[in-house]
Amino acid sequence: MGGLMTIGLMVAGLVFGFNPSKLIGLTNSLGGGGGGLGLPTGGGVEYDANAAKNDEDAQFVSAILGYTEDTWTQVFKSYGAKYQPPKLVMFEKSVRSACGTQSSAAGPFYCPGDNQVYIDLDFFRELKKMGAPGDFARAYVIGHEVAHHIQNLQGISMKVQRQQRQVSKTQANRLSVLTELQADCYAGVWVHHTQKRTKFLELGDLEEGLNAAAQIGDDVLLRKAGHTPHESMYTHGSAAQRQEWFTKGIQFGDMRQCDTFGLAGVSL
Repeated sequence: MGGLMTIGLMVAGLVFGFNPSKLIGLTNSLGGGGGGLGLPTGGGVEYDANAAKNDEDAQFVSAILGYTEDTWTQVFKSYGAKYQPPKLVMFEKSVRSACGTQSSAAGPFYCPGDNQVYIDLDFFRELKKMGAPGDFARAYVIGHEVAHHIQNLQGISMKVQRQQRQVSKTQANRLSVLTELQADCYAGVWVHHTQKRTKFLELGDLEEGLNAAAQIGDDVLLRKAGHTPHESMYTHGSAAQRQEWFTKGIQFGDMRQCDTFGLAGVSL
């Protein structure tokens, strides 16, 4: 992966508490790199009526969605199942979905009611301001939201929501964290298999993805908002947790390694 990438992962490991040796040399073990982003085209990208069209954004999102469709189709096939891809809707300011009207302040989201991923066009610019620039940072976000679609297909989303209605807010937040960390792991599984198929990773891509996972960790966001982080306040997981599970998915490429619930002693 080169000296720059290795140094970046070593620093990230020291700061966020994961073992960088898990990723050093990973692109070599997965078959090298250099394919670059932008080859496939996903068929399920739409614009909300209020969104100003941007061809560059549309092409990028379509390319990443295409990678997710191709890879998850093969992964599901290996488990004897058929993958049903989601649609991805790009919007600005607010959007109506089967989950209600959502503003851009909520960030990207997946709605299990209509099987659609929603991404505000301004979010990628905000992501850069948050300290997570780069194409692969954006790809990680899309991969994470598509992972929520995977959870919906598996029936996990419904089981979590059912349990959340029966427990305290703190316990509901814990279930949310386990759901989000599993989605990070599934995003890593997607990266693992896509790299094996297409060699789409370039120098620095994994570092961008890991950095993005850290910058949207609950502890980092809470500190930026002037709060003292506490686990009871988390809904998505800490920076270290998000990096750890994303890394695990990339390393093993096995959905069975992403059982955040079982590891935490939670039965769905």
